[in-house]
Amino acid sequence: MTVLEGRLFVSNRMTEIFTVDMPEDDRPFSQRLESALIVMCRDHDIPVPMWMAQNTKEFAAFRQTIFFADQYAQKVRFDRFQIKLVEM
Repeated sequence: MTVLEGRLFVSNRMTEIFTVDMPEDDRPFSQRLESALIVMCRDHDIPVPMWMAQNTKEFAAFRQTIFFADQYAQKVRFDRFQIKLVEM
């Protein structure tokens, strides 16, 4: 089973950690990742961030990426939001 883990940071301190299951189905990985990210953001009252080319590079290389406050259209309550793919 694959899980997407999210962590919120304020002033370099982790304030929240949560997970969302990524169902194994026949959709491409990118669509399953996008769906899990949207569900995670919705469930934890986080705006969905703008996914940039740098996020793609980081996720492909390290199975994780970080979204900073400037990647959101509105003001957020945290400095950064990290997502990480976890195999269980």
